[in-house]
Amino acid sequence: EEASWHQKYRDSAYVFVGGLDYDLTEGDVITIMSQYGEVVDCNLVRDKEKGTSRGFAFVAFEDQRSTILAVDNMNGAKLFDRTL
Repeated sequence: EEASWHQKYRDSAYVFVGGLDYDLTEGDVITIMSQYGEVVDCNLVRDKEKGTSRGFAFVAFEDQRSTILAVDNMNGAKLFDRTL
């Protein structure tokens, strides 16, 4: 058994980002996450009928090291009174 998620997901550059404010856009998520590296993909999941955000996204970084930085720094962080 691995000691941390770093080993298990070492080959992935994708991050699940939950707890997002429903008013955030893809651009907002990219801006927030780009402080840890270059974001190459952002999928802000939306309600199929209403088109509104469901409060989570999948973000991919160009470099897997950025993934580690983002998770280590944003996990449990507060953003607009919501915990990521």
